[in-house]
Amino acid sequence: MTIADTTPVTTEDQEELARFRRERVMKIARWTLPSLVMILTVLAWHLYVAINEVPHYVLPGPGLVAQKMVEDWGILWPAMILTGRLTILALLFAVIGGVGLAVAFTQSKWAELSFFPYAVILQVTPVVAIAPLIQIYVDNAFVAALLCAWIVAFFPILSNTTIGLKSADHNLSDLFTIYGATRWQRLRYLAAPSALPFFLGGLKIAGGLALIGAVVAEFVIGRAGTGLGLASTLLEASYRFNFGRLYAALILISVMGVVIFALMSLISHLALFRWHESALKRES
Repeated sequence: MTIADTTPVTTEDQEELARFRRERVMKIARWTLPSLVMILTVLAWHLYVAINEVPHYVLPGPGLVAQKMVEDWGILWPAMILTGRLTILALLFAVIGGVGLAVAFTQSKWAELSFFPYAVILQVTPVVAIAPLIQIYVDNAFVAALLCAWIVAFFPILSNTTIGLKSADHNLSDLFTIYGATRWQRLRYLAAPSALPFFLGGLKIAGGLALIGAVVAEFVIGRAGTGLGLASTLLEASYRFNFGRLYAALILISVMGVVIFALMSLISHLALFRWHESALKRES
């Protein structure tokens, strides 16, 4: 065997090894870089408060926030559970309503022409303006907050799913016509798979918006004197100048948002990674 015969194999092995190293570095960096940024941010926060002797009622240090989170966990945990339940229910109802209306819009042009403009109006109207009215007309505080969160989360599901259902390949649509497929068969085997990536993209957006809607609703209801969720806890802490608890509640809201986005991303990955172009891994 000559050197020329072994050179291609050696080069190929080197490329494979280099690719493996790049993937390993990227996997490590995916977790270490965000963690490093967080550590540096907390350290800078602590140093700023300590060096400048900032009063705790202006900017509490990370140590005080952590202490308050532990001390007030009996208050923060039930509030977080309530906000989480509100967010999940709002997202669930947004999925049911958004997907149902999207199917109706694609099956009936008259339905789309009649109702889609009102869905747009509902989306562009600030929930801060709607929430006080809902609080007036709905007696139950939780139901009122749920309705506010649903309004915010509903439109991305509706819009993305409608676009997805209309994005089926026209050649495949013609093939379904040739074979005499029923409307149900078109929806199940053609339109639904085409809409799935769009729906999952809307789900990621709607998850965060459901939390935002829940927090906004809790702020409004909290001002009305009804304690509800983390936002009301945050509002009460600001009234009492308890900034340690305020920052602890704010951090928990942020953590909830990250967890929701991570769960939606995981669902999207599990649904698409075997077949859709956006989730398939390709060798560089």
